[in-house]
Amino acid sequence: MFLNRIILHDFKNISEAEITFSPKVNYVYGSNGAGKTNLLDAVYYLSMTKSYFSASDQYVYAYGAPEATLCGFYRMDGGTEEKISASVRRGGEKTFRRGAKNYARFSEHIGLLPVVMVSPLDAALINDAGEDRRKYLNFILSQSDRQYLQHIQAYNQLLLQRNKLLKSETVFPALLDTISERMAPHADYVHEARRTLCEQLRPLIQSFYARLSEGKEAVDVAYRSDLDDCPLEELFAREAEKERVLHYTTAGLQRDDLLFHIDGHPLRRCGSQGQQKSFLLAMKLAQFRFVRESCGQTPILLLDDVFDKLDMQRVENLLSLVSTLDFGQIFLTDSNKVRLDQVSHGIDSDVRSYHVEAGRISAE
Repeated sequence: MFLNRIILHDFKNISEAEITFSPKVNYVYGSNGAGKTNLLDAVYYLSMTKSYFSASDQYVYAYGAPEATLCGFYRMDGGTEEKISASVRRGGEKTFRRGAKNYARFSEHIGLLPVVMVSPLDAALINDAGEDRRKYLNFILSQSDRQYLQHIQAYNQLLLQRNKLLKSETVFPALLDTISERMAPHADYVHEARRTLCEQLRPLIQSFYARLSEGKEAVDVAYRSDLDDCPLEELFAREAEKERVLHYTTAGLQRDDLLFHIDGHPLRRCGSQGQQKSFLLAMKLAQFRFVRESCGQTPILLLDDVFDKLDMQRVENLLSLVSTLDFGQIFLTDSNKVRLDQVSHGIDSDVRSYHVEAGRISAE
């Protein structure tokens, strides 16, 4: 699958753009703040119905503009064509359309156009709270398993109800038990899906990291969940007294986490910036491989400012990976055109370059 053409109007700082892309490698360069990342975010938006950088659409349209519109023309792996368009209006009105038909629910679109984004913000996966790592798991599984998306949404809605009840002045045990019973099957499904996914990702991450680092270090990934020890309803029974004191749900999927290690030590504390960046790239490449195999479509790979913090050898190893392992369509951004020109020599593929300046995009 690849994005053949995109049309943008007042999307962030891009006032007007109509661009035809290479089905293989697309280099986007320009100074910081010019709009390189916004172009990649537009590609991401058409796949995931939201920005990679914000859960809210408040900052999607250009300053002062009443509306942002996006339209993408795709060639699918089976040879069919898809037109996807979106409109985001100031005030919250938003539509997504496949061909001439509007989606009733945006979740119906997820998985049609798989995408993998690599961004400097991904450092949060290593350095921040477990919520970011749970989002990583949710993102992968939501693209590959429509039932997973339904289960995690249902679990989270019931969790909100349960926490609201625990915060009320009078807690009715029978109602609390009913909510807990309804949460249990959703929790079981999500826990098993996450556990299985981590088992599949672990060797892929290790393999990609070894190729990026030339085997200089060994990494590992482990999944940790409260449900590893006992079912959800048993957890709630065990935590009942603590919940009455704290007034919120103290156990469950919302505490799941991933543990990252390098040479047996915590990656967050013992990994250098280059090692952490290499690990994040390995995670995203593993994600790409998993989504491609599970969705039956080749995801678009968006690499935003990936060369920062990497030595030249790891940069060359990364470019060798993405150019030889049938990664499909790739977008690469960098503020340094000379560096892009240098690394492009190692890619034997259809390469096109685009210059971005103050939101204006021109092909070269």
